[in-house]
Amino acid sequence: FEASFIRLIDKVTNGSRIEINQTGTTLYYQPGLLYGGSLEHDCSPSRSIGYYLEGLLCLAPFMKHPLKIVLRGVTNDQVDPSVDVLKATALPLLKKFGIDGESLEIKINRRGMPPKGGGEILFSCPVRKTLQPIQFTDPGKIKRIRGTAYSVRVSPQMANRMVESARGILNKFLPDIYIYTDHMKGVSSGKSPGFGMCLTAETINGTILSAELASNPQGQGAAVLPEELGQNCAKLLLEEVYRGGCVDSTNQSLALLLMTLGQRDVSKVLLGPLSPYTIEFLRHLRSFFQIMFKIETKTPEEDHMGGEKVLMTCVGVGFSNLSKTIR
Repeated sequence: FEASFIRLIDKVTNGSRIEINQTGTTLYYQPGLLYGGSLEHDCSPSRSIGYYLEGLLCLAPFMKHPLKIVLRGVTNDQVDPSVDVLKATALPLLKKFGIDGESLEIKINRRGMPPKGGGEILFSCPVRKTLQPIQFTDPGKIKRIRGTAYSVRVSPQMANRMVESARGILNKFLPDIYIYTDHMKGVSSGKSPGFGMCLTAETINGTILSAELASNPQGQGAAVLPEELGQNCAKLLLEEVYRGGCVDSTNQSLALLLMTLGQRDVSKVLLGPLSPYTIEFLRHLRSFFQIMFKIETKTPEEDHMGGEKVLMTCVGVGFSNLSKTIR
């Protein structure tokens, strides 16, 4: 799947040089211009499309031409953030940085579950010259929960059973809950059976926190009951709400990257406990951009809500998109 990712990066750039030695242990990469345009890519089914999409979300706003790409492969699995979660959480996050427009969308044409995949999505993103700094420190209170329960190549009843058990837990806290059921038929249901659920909690200030679960791939692990999956997904969402912050744990690194690339101005964001991935990502930011974040911990006593929070502050490097065509 790494080779597939390198091929994808090669497609969206112009003039990159990539050399891998024979044992496949060292990679020489000379970056080219981010070109963009209309593309198609078949992702390796060993990782979900979310793995590839995370990389594209970081690069897409800085292309020369607006990116429109069709990705094929596994849409939902147990390892990477699924397409649904990125659609619900990453796109609103990009809008906060001024990356907005009708062409910013993730559209799911087909769903594909592991191991065989067969899903297809369309991702399009406009280009921007510069990003605006953000002050995003008050997550606000949860006002509603939305979600999608999907089932492919299994009985459509599975989705309803998941919804019912998830609502059984969440209705104790909130009345405004709506979980869509999405049952794909025929060609659009990919090549393997499976089901799963993606839940998002939205606050009055527009913070979106998410949680998701998918069933075990066909022929691997024990069979999962839809009732159990629905309950566990609801509990995961409550856990995410407890961790809190203005950005959920899957998108922490994306928010920090966009803050780093902003104008020479102060950006602040309140996060929940940092995930191990984010901590490593901060080290990368330091080595690439020489940027250090000011990290202040906020104890929950101050506002009686959830776990410990971290206030991240930085001054952007003033990055501007050099390859954007001026019309």
